Amino acid sequence: MAPAKGLRSSYAVVSETSPIYTGGPVGLGGGLLATTLRDGVQITEYATGSKVIYLKGDGEPVTSIAVAPDGDYVVVASRSVLVRTYSLPSGKLLRSAKAHDAPVITLAIDSTSTLLATGGADGLVKVWDLAGGFVTHNFRGHGGIVSALRFYGRAGSTRWYLASGADDCRIRVWDLVKSTCVGQFDNGHTSVVRGLDFDVDGKTLVSAGRDQLVNIWDLTTMKLKASVPVYESIETVGCLPEGALGLEADLIFLGGERNRVRVLDLATRREVAVSADEATTEVAIQQAQVLDGALELVSVSTNQTIITHSLASKELPILRRTVGQFDEIIDVTHVLGGDRLAVASNSEDLHLLNPATNAVDVLTGHSEIILTIDTDYSGRFLATGAKDNTARIWDLQTQTCIASFAGHTDNVTAVALARVPTAHVLAKLTSGTPLTAEDEAALPETLYTASNDLTLKSWSPTNPKRSQWTVKAHDRDINAIDLSPDDSTIASCSQDRLCKLWDASTGSVVAVLKGHKRGVWDCRFSAHDKTIATSSGDRSIKIWALHDYTCIRTLEGHTNSVLKLRWLNAGRQLVSAGGDGLVKVWDAVSKTSECITTLDNHTDRVWSLSVSGDGKTIVSGGGDSVVTVWEDVTAETAAKRAAEDERRIEREQRLENVVRRGDWKQAIQLALQLDRPGKLLALFTDVLERRNADGDPDSATGLYAVDAVLQDPDFMLSVTPQRRQPRLAKLLERVRDWNTNARTSSVAQAVLSAVLHAYGAEELMSLSRTRVESPDDETHDNDDDDNAADGVTQKAANDLKTIVDPLLAYTERHYTRVSDLVAASYLVDFTLKEMGAAGSLIAGGDDQM
Repeated sequence: MAPAKGLRSSYAVVSETSPIYTGGPVGLGGGLLATTLRDGVQITEYATGSKVIYLKGDGEPVTSIAVAPDGDYVVVASRSVLVRTYSLPSGKLLRSAKAHDAPVITLAIDSTSTLLATGGADGLVKVWDLAGGFVTHNFRGHGGIVSALRFYGRAGSTRWYLASGADDCRIRVWDLVKSTCVGQFDNGHTSVVRGLDFDVDGKTLVSAGRDQLVNIWDLTTMKLKASVPVYESIETVGCLPEGALGLEADLIFLGGERNRVRVLDLATRREVAVSADEATTEVAIQQAQVLDGALELVSVSTNQTIITHSLASKELPILRRTVGQFDEIIDVTHVLGGDRLAVASNSEDLHLLNPATNAVDVLTGHSEIILTIDTDYSGRFLATGAKDNTARIWDLQTQTCIASFAGHTDNVTAVALARVPTAHVLAKLTSGTPLTAEDEAALPETLYTASNDLTLKSWSPTNPKRSQWTVKAHDRDINAIDLSPDDSTIASCSQDRLCKLWDASTGSVVAVLKGHKRGVWDCRFSAHDKTIATSSGDRSIKIWALHDYTCIRTLEGHTNSVLKLRWLNAGRQLVSAGGDGLVKVWDAVSKTSECITTLDNHTDRVWSLSVSGDGKTIVSGGGDSVVTVWEDVTAETAAKRAAEDERRIEREQRLENVVRRGDWKQAIQLALQLDRPGKLLALFTDVLERRNADGDPDSATGLYAVDAVLQDPDFMLSVTPQRRQPRLAKLLERVRDWNTNARTSSVAQAVLSAVLHAYGAEELMSLSRTRVESPDDETHDNDDDDNAADGVTQKAANDLKTIVDPLLAYTERHYTRVSDLVAASYLVDFTLKEMGAAGSLIAGGDDQM
């Protein structure tokens, strides 16, 4: 049944924020970011955040990643001892080789993208030709796991060095031109060396490690120039480009256990800049790298956060922050005019996500996981509730916490901000008077909170120390609360299977809505009708009338608990999210109350929903760590469908015309293109009937002209533009279907006879192979060519088998049936013959009488 006019029935995914980094090594080069995603590698365009390709792993943890500076190659090492080289952006596997006898721990690529260095757990350092894949140097000199590598050299230069550090606390400098070790630094560190870098002229080497020291080595004398204590375990170090921080000095950056980027002046050995404290415990910087061709530094933290700092000033301001994975999405809502999304993701931090670029800002304040969020009418102020038993109000314009509310004795599970602006602001909005900055910064008048301590509280944001009223609301955990559009009534729903309505000013019960058979997960007032909707673990949605508090409509369709609800399209529709991983859009006003469309882009429970102010965008977030933005494309879909219907009608009319003209080639082409089995069957049936009338009696199909069309390889073995499938393959699928019915089997056998007289086994086998190799069926897996070829051959055989096996089975059945009919006809002939003889005898006896 088509949806009623004006209802939104089609949505498309316009952006998706899904995990790109689950912890481990990261590579950056040529504008591409390579991150560890489970046991594989995700390639992403760093500037835009758009995904390029995912490279499947070998089942073992990734130990190191290196991206060539020109962006043409990515090299991946894992604990399987294999080093795999891929071409970018295609993701084609160029080679997979056992580089060392033990796992490769670190990789490095030189500035010209021609050399690859590998350092293994066997203490060896090898240099490879990146394009050719052969070893150019093999260095021995470490007695432990090689933990750091760094090239020095420029195109056209005669000086090429490679520095290596290991967990034996030793550093080696190798001359690649002479293939010798020119520097042995054995006494500089007392712990594993984690970072190495050369200055711009290659005369100074900087090293750092977990012994909290930064050592500066003079490569002209091969001696230690200085040792600088930094009082933190260092994981990465590097030299900054000229002009960084606006200083004419030789600068280096450090990153380590304090989760801050620090900049030191090599000449003075003093700290000249440090990034802002991230205020996140038990998090450290594990990698950092200067972005090629820009005064920007990219750092990677152990909490899977990737941050870009500007090197233009000493403040090291954050230009961009990307979260590798959000973990489970608990709640999400549109804020700041709908351009950003506030995301609560199983973390004590609140994330402000830009879905267009996947960049985020982080608001810190809660000490435990945030469970619920809600925004005011403007989208500027946001309320949060957390497991630390507190609620907070945030000004998202300034990204600061402006009030904290403590009073509950258990987790704060639901919050609601006032829906109506203050009286002063409302008067200006009503009259059309522009709002001042002070008006826009006016706090919502009321905050409501609910908790697992079973109470409901009302607060004034201007007096957060004491609640205005407190009531015991339910007998079991409270799942959600919502405020009516006029701020007069607040609704709460609970695992006790009830939804209660309260007077927002006094906290007294107004009504109790009973009807659900399991806990109620969400409740939402309609902003356009005096109704409220509730969703439950009994897999249903109920709509209640507020004038008499009766259930007027029940919506059923989810196969698991309905976890979230939002109104849509001026109260005419509802959108719901369920434990079945689906988002459903409902007709909320018609008597049928049917599900109009189902949106499927999640693999786990969908815990959160948000609808933009204009209702054109739906955002869903689930336990699969995916935030999906859906956009209303109802008008576009309807226009496309109307255009397709118009083209279909034109083609059908053309089909009728060419059949009348006897243009069988064009008729068969159109019938296959229209994908109308009935039309095609009628065409062949009409032709077959002509064999017994004015047709060609010796023709397989009834007309020699049709036989010629079916037996023309240039026509039948070519592909249709839409299906990328040979016409003969599509025809055989139809023949297979017709052959299952006794009434149409004669047509199927006639067409099959014409086909088998013209094409051999090899041509028939090529049908499925042609389709599988077409662009429409391409997969982006990076398997090697031999495996891909085997897969195509196997699938070709399997696809042809699905046609041949039914044809054989039903043809044998038809043959048996016809044979039985022929055998039975002998009995009829005998009976008629005997009846004729008996009639002659009777007739002769009558004559004698």
